[in-house]
Amino acid sequence: MAKTILNILATSYRATLEEQDDTVVWLTQAMRGNGAHANLLLRGSCVNYGMPDQHSQGLKIGTWQQKNPPDLVRDLKSLNDKGAKIYYVEEDAAHLGLEKTELLNFLHPVSETQLAKLFANYDYVWQW
Repeated sequence: MAKTILNILATSYRATLEEQDDTVVWLTQAMRGNGAHANLLLRGSCVNYGMPDQHSQGLKIGTWQQKNPPDLVRDLKSLNDKGAKIYYVEEDAAHLGLEKTELLNFLHPVSETQLAKLFANYDYVWQW
């Protein structure tokens, strides 16, 4: 039987400007694309990835301008299209002032008290 993996993404916007994506979201997509049963949990400020209208267009530092900004909403949609379940911690969303109705509709809320049960459903739980 295939092993199951839950990637917990707890550090937001790491390398997103250099790589034009989030490395853990990309890794989870790559794993799914190669047949692994990998899903994703957004924690802390990473829950913001689920806001449908966010973007990094127009970022300019000095004379440098980001020509290929990350599109995290597109990347989450792609991951969802590959069959991955994408969870987020409800309390973290509330801390950020985000309502469930404001987030992408395919994200699955999980409360802090339900995390142990969620983790028990996976063979491997990796926090990044």
